Amino acid sequence: MENGRVNPAHRLEDTGISGLKTVHYNLLEPALIEAALKNNEGELGIGGTIMVSTGEFTGRSPKDKFVVDEPSVKDGIWWENNPPMAMDAFEQLKKDMFAHMQGGEYYVQDLYAGADPKHQLKTRIITELAWHSLFSRTMLRRPETAELESFTSDFTVINCPSFKADPAKHGCRTETVIAISFEQKLILIGSSEYAGEIKKGVFSVMNYLLPAEGIMPMHCSANHAIGDPEDAAVFFGLSGTGKTTLSADPNRTLIGDDEHGWSDTTTFNFEGGCYAKTINLSAEAEPEIYGTTRKFGTIIENMVYDDYTKELDFADDSLSSNMRCAYPLHYISNASKSSIGGQPKNIIMLTCDAFGVLPPIARLTPAQAMYHFLSGFTSKVAGTERGITEPQPTFSTCFGAPFMPRRPEAYGALLRDKIASTGASCWLVNTGWTGGAYGTGERMPIKATRGLLTAALDGSLNDAEFKHDENFGFDVPVAVSGVDSALLDPRSTWADKDAYDAAAAKLVAMFSENFAQYEQHVSDDVLAVKISA
Repeated sequence: MENGRVNPAHRLEDTGISGLKTVHYNLLEPALIEAALKNNEGELGIGGTIMVSTGEFTGRSPKDKFVVDEPSVKDGIWWENNPPMAMDAFEQLKKDMFAHMQGGEYYVQDLYAGADPKHQLKTRIITELAWHSLFSRTMLRRPETAELESFTSDFTVINCPSFKADPAKHGCRTETVIAISFEQKLILIGSSEYAGEIKKGVFSVMNYLLPAEGIMPMHCSANHAIGDPEDAAVFFGLSGTGKTTLSADPNRTLIGDDEHGWSDTTTFNFEGGCYAKTINLSAEAEPEIYGTTRKFGTIIENMVYDDYTKELDFADDSLSSNMRCAYPLHYISNASKSSIGGQPKNIIMLTCDAFGVLPPIARLTPAQAMYHFLSGFTSKVAGTERGITEPQPTFSTCFGAPFMPRRPEAYGALLRDKIASTGASCWLVNTGWTGGAYGTGERMPIKATRGLLTAALDGSLNDAEFKHDENFGFDVPVAVSGVDSALLDPRSTWADKDAYDAAAAKLVAMFSENFAQYEQHVSDDVLAVKISA
């Protein structure tokens, strides 16, 4: 049985799938919520949200993600970061998954990844769970109804949580598997209910395909000046650096909060929705995101709630500290309707330095931008994870290593060249500690960070006087209107200057040790600016 809207020439048989009991094509939000409730996949929440639990997996399973070792991609994949799966193992996996699916009820969404029509990936998402279909429809971009009549997919994702892989037969690690075949244009996901695998699977495909077109795929947020889409900015940053908070500026228009492309003319969002963490979310600190947790169709994932009132407990992380909500981008009032801006005029790289060594802002040359992009530095601090008693550095190349199919230098070189060719300004912004390390110093004042960002984005910071930082080689402004000048000289904020020098030397050595893995793969201009102990 079939229902919904689909081009009759492009039913599932084209994918090789047959024998399904029921197929639902391109159902809209009300029908998907009805189906999820009928199937006991979740509960109805306040305002018409759907509240779900993802069971054993409340986050991605990066060690269970594979790329099929095929001739056309053999020389282009970063295999150290993307474990290979043999072609015959993938064929067996596909055969067994398709056999498992026979007689089942499945949901299909035909969607786009990429707001710029010139660079879209037409994607067909096939899911066992109705709420996964709703998630896909929320997070990717939705075609107009009339477009579905002629829709043909460039890539297909099949998510079947009830299917358990066999490592001996399928060349994987556990019963959970995420396998990408670039030649067959197919992603197979088994034995995980975590919906983020769908979103990040599509992102990984975009990350492989777009560089060949000269487009920089970015794990970042982006915004532009109100009324001026050409004045765009992108924000790179790992968890805890303030990427979402700082890009959600009420004085600027939000392009998107997670995944973007940089073409020769545009900065464009890959997605049509947001997937926000909700731990300790409050109406006071982030009113608009908080408001989405009571809006129709928002997916509430792995959150504790009152059985009677359905009120959410934003402080209870007993199910997962990675509890989230997924909602369409238009639920945010200052979101761009097109999700497209011009080429970025400013590149912001956010870091949370718990050592208290880095300045609150520094200007980077194109080569330095590539260096820090490849480094992807931030810090974990004592108390955030068991066993951590002092700040621990985290280096995640390209600010998103798990989603990078190509070697990181390919993305770094694209970024460097685009910064150089467009004249964009690049800034390293430290939202971490000042006046000492974590436990001694204080968190960088958010008012100062916002003041420095404002000066960077409006162009006035380019006219400031700068001085050279001897430890890290970048330039730091001497004075910025409205910002305490002492903050701009980290050493001066420390009571014990010898302790600062020791902490700086330690961090320099960590940068140097981490970057050694890239030295044989980068050009001389980047080697010339590397931080050396």
